[in-house]
Amino acid sequence: MAKQEDKIKEKFHRVTKESSPKSKIYKNCICAFLVGGVICDIGQFFYNFLISMGIPTDDTLIWVTIIMIFIGSLLTGIGIYDKLASFAGAGTVVPITGFANSIVSPAIEFKKEGYILGVGAKMFTIAGPVLVYGITSSVIVGIIYYFIK
Repeated sequence: MAKQEDKIKEKFHRVTKESSPKSKIYKNCICAFLVGGVICDIGQFFYNFLISMGIPTDDTLIWVTIIMIFIGSLLTGIGIYDKLASFAGAGTVVPITGFANSIVSPAIEFKKEGYILGVGAKMFTIAGPVLVYGITSSVIVGIIYYFIK
């Protein structure tokens, strides 16, 4: 009985391995690195441009964040960001534009349900847990830092 179970398990693993798609991890990593880098370069371009215009550094940082969120939201709204994300994967998730995409995508999807019960209620379905865990972990780290210092 044990030999028969071993044969079934072996056959299952063989069939699974044969039918599983080949991993494209190197290609995916390169695409994520390049696209994420380009997004960061765009942010750096706006930073350098605003600094050269004589805007103070604190204000420049705020404006760059606003500009990048606007670009991410705009590209999501016209359907380009999703295509870019399918090509680049994690390269589009990490920058602030990925956060903008995670807010705008559900808002667009649930627009037909109305502005209050659709857009307003569903806008943070993806970004909400990120905010909750991010804020909670930052508070915990802050408390630990307070007691260590």
